[in-house]
Amino acid sequence: MAEIMTLIGGRSSKQGTTLCASKLGAAYAEISSTLEMNVEDMARLGLSNNSKVRLRTPAGEAILRCKGRETKDLPPGILFMTYGPLSSQLMAGDTAGSGMPISKNLDVEVEPVRDENGP
Repeated sequence: MAEIMTLIGGRSSKQGTTLCASKLGAAYAEISSTLEMNVEDMARLGLSNNSKVRLRTPAGEAILRCKGRETKDLPPGILFMTYGPLSSQLMAGDTAGSGMPISKNLDVEVEPVRDENGP
């Protein structure tokens, strides 16, 4: 079952270092396709580290891998992902005059992606 949560897009130091090495490299692809999620939210949705989830917004959707974060680091209901190709699929074209698409406080539908070979 899908839930609505709040997505925060942003930069991370790991993203920056992998971006400098190669935007087309495996390390950058891994970082920009990982969703950080509160461990309690993950447990409720039946997810573990590296489980896949589908995020949907009115602008589009993306499938990412999960990485659990403790409540002291990421509150329940809040998601974080670094900027990259997948985050761009979720943002609309409106920049509110800033030139940068709105990427903070996005309501997203979160749905576990079940493997065909398992639950």
